[in-house]
Amino acid sequence: MKAIVSSKPHSSYLSHCSAARGSSRRRGKDALSAALLLAGIAVAPVAALADASNPVCPVETVFFDPGNAEDIVVPDGYKVDVTDESQVKTAFDEVMKRYGRVDVLFNNAGIALRRPTTELSLVDWNKVVAVNMTGVFLCAREAARHMLAGGRGGRIVNTASIMGISGGGLYPNISYQATKGAVVNMTRALAVEWARQGIRVNAIAPTWVRTPLIRPITENPEVMKRIEEITPMGRIAEPEELVGAVLFLASRASAMVTGHVLAVDGGFLAQ
Repeated sequence: MKAIVSSKPHSSYLSHCSAARGSSRRRGKDALSAALLLAGIAVAPVAALADASNPVCPVETVFFDPGNAEDIVVPDGYKVDVTDESQVKTAFDEVMKRYGRVDVLFNNAGIALRRPTTELSLVDWNKVVAVNMTGVFLCAREAARHMLAGGRGGRIVNTASIMGISGGGLYPNISYQATKGAVVNMTRALAVEWARQGIRVNAIAPTWVRTPLIRPITENPEVMKRIEEITPMGRIAEPEELVGAVLFLASRASAMVTGHVLAVDGGFLAQ
């Protein structure tokens, strides 16, 4: 999902919702929230939609106060169809109304339709392009407008994939691989365009991560065996193992890093 962070002198507000459902999604979100909390960052998730009729995560807003160990749950998350320009604009306007600034955007929406290219309809191709590529563009553009207007710069972290850098080969997945490849170069192009204005744009490129997005894969022993064989570390990633990379790129610890695609892949791309 798209995540927005608004920072104030001693705290920050991160609007974040993972694209995955269930216990894996919860573990990943809680791990990221905990890491930000330890860094003195207040966290408020935003619910988002892959399209207007298909919610990909529940609607909730959670606020973590650095001075209070208890979570305060507020049932009014921002619901956004990331492919709809007007909804994206409205969501950012609401964040600005509530927090007054936008400092970090985490672009984390994604869908996959794994089919042979000759069997992939134009409708399904466009569906993946709309979420994985156009959604990233719309949110990055809107975030940058507010970051530039505020004069403080900002950080954008996109979610690419090892499949945006490699040709895959285990199964056909052309729409996902093409759109994630677009995210890789979109990240580089935006980094160059906005560098002098203080906006850093980077991406993570995860391996297979144990979420419902890849459930058909994790439930296929033969495919899982092949993934383990071709991954130097011999396994897929858990959602919480992406936390460090996201936190690094979203923080001032990466102040001299822009246009970089950080692989979180157990050594897959190092081969």
